[in-house]
Amino acid sequence: MCLSIPGKLIEIVAELDPTFRIGKVDFEGIKKDVNLAMVPEAKIGDYVLVHVGAAISIINEEQAKETFDLIKQMGEMDELEGWVNED
Repeated sequence: MCLSIPGKLIEIVAELDPTFRIGKVDFEGIKKDVNLAMVPEAKIGDYVLVHVGAAISIINEEQAKETFDLIKQMGEMDELEGWVNED
């Protein structure tokens, strides 16, 4: 099963050009550097869906919070902490 995790883009940490960027994404306190090449329009403050280290789409805050609530209800936050690197 493939799973995308929502997170909030909080910083651009590297930028080769407007398309090839790396951003720091906050997954409710767990932060990870994420490739933003598939969402060049993403800006700081946007919520993005992240799959295998790459942001694949932009979603609204309500969708992000609903998804995180479901992850918590399933008891999968420990899995998330193992998936991302804390800074």
